[in-house]
Amino acid sequence: MLPQLSGLQLRQTLSQALNFCLVLTTAYMFWKGLSVVCDSPSPIVVVLSGSMEPAFQRGDILFLWNRDSRVKVGDIVVYNVKGRDIPIVHRVVRNHVSQKKQLLLTKGDNNAMDDVDLYAYRQYYLDRNSEVVGAVKGYIPLVGYVTILLSENVWAKYALLGGMGLLAMVQRE
Repeated sequence: MLPQLSGLQLRQTLSQALNFCLVLTTAYMFWKGLSVVCDSPSPIVVVLSGSMEPAFQRGDILFLWNRDSRVKVGDIVVYNVKGRDIPIVHRVVRNHVSQKKQLLLTKGDNNAMDDVDLYAYRQYYLDRNSEVVGAVKGYIPLVGYVTILLSENVWAKYALLGGMGLLAMVQRE
C-alpha cells in the first residue's frame, strides 16, 4: 500500500507543477500575442512617475498601439531612450515630418521644459520608427500600483512568487 501512496503523491506533485507551468506559459503567450497585435514590444506599461499629471497618475496602466504610421501633436507616446532601461510616457508637442522619417519632440504635462535633456547626447528629437514603443490608446487608473510595489520592494516580489509557488504545490485538484 505504501508504494502506491508514494506513487500517487509523486503523480499529484508532478501534475501540480505542470499546471503551474501551464499558467506561466499561457500568460507569456497572451503577452506575446498582444505584442504582435499591437505591434509593440511592450503593449501594456505602468506609469512610474508624476510627470504626466493630471492626465495620468502614478500607478495607472496604459495600453499602447503602434500600428499607426504617424502620431500627431497632442498624442501621448511611450518611448525608449538609448542607455535607459525604463520607457518614458510623455505628450508630443512638436512634429517634424520628412519623406521617410517622423521626428517628435515630447514633454511631460507636469514638466516645465521639453524632453531634450532626457534624450541621448546631441539628440534633439525622437525618431518615430526606432524609439517610440507606442501611442497610448487607453488606461486603467491606479491598478499598476502592484507593479510599483513589486519593483520598489524586493521582499514583496519574493514573497509573492513564493506564495504563488506554495499555493500551486499545495492546491488539491
